[in-house]
Amino acid sequence: MTAAEVRAARPSWLLLGVLVLAQIGYPLTGGTDRARLTVVTVCLGFLLSVSHALLTRGLRAAAGLVLVTTGGGLAVEALGVATGVPFGGYAYSGQLGPMLVGVPLVIPLAWTWMAWPAWLAAVRLTRPGAGRIALAALGLAGWDLFLDPQMVAEGYWSWRDPDPALPGVPDVPVSNYLGWLLFAVLLMALLGPVAGRAAGLAAAGDAPMYALYLWTYAGSVLAHAVFLGLPASAGWGGLVMAVVAGPLAWKEGALLQKTTRRGPSLHTDRSAE
Repeated sequence: MTAAEVRAARPSWLLLGVLVLAQIGYPLTGGTDRARLTVVTVCLGFLLSVSHALLTRGLRAAAGLVLVTTGGGLAVEALGVATGVPFGGYAYSGQLGPMLVGVPLVIPLAWTWMAWPAWLAAVRLTRPGAGRIALAALGLAGWDLFLDPQMVAEGYWSWRDPDPALPGVPDVPVSNYLGWLLFAVLLMALLGPVAGRAAGLAAAGDAPMYALYLWTYAGSVLAHAVFLGLPASAGWGGLVMAVVAGPLAWKEGALLQKTTRRGPSLHTDRSAE
């Protein structure tokens, strides 16, 4: 890792720490306070991903990320609320703040928050091409196996017809997860070309995004299984998101072991791993 990459990663580590603290506070709150904390958490996640893209890849990557994921997220959510395509019929309750075309303004930010670490995890694990797009899409869509059951349980949105549903998760239709996967494929297919060549190259400064993805995975499994009373979504989300989180953790752990044996260096090259 170069000195410039170290400096670029520092704000991301700081924001990640604040985000983790906010998420730890989620099970400790309730009612209006929990809804407000949810909005704050999403805004922190959005700021973390966009600022990381800007600091490590430049303006084109950050602007491309926002255009594809925030703009695309708002468009697909507006379509979903109005027509039920591609997720199924649903509606937001209004607890998550101001809305535009029936969609809370914070919702498109959530797409950006997790799309960037899912994309970078796939960049770390695969070569350019269809396999990378598929893995990144699965990495993003897998997160919704945690997100939707949790948010529906809080009453932030609801489904008009949740059948058929996954075993143990009766309030969210399977069509929602399929819609997420379909749209995630589209997002990831567009993200690379729009964000530019730099977005498709792994860098040592991406470590905070890998940590964000792995924390989201482990923290979600723990929260759903222990604190939120949602053991089935802990299992489903843990199973699907592990397709990306497992290899990513193994690869980062192997790199950490190698770095520890050699001693710390500012010139760690992830592209050689």
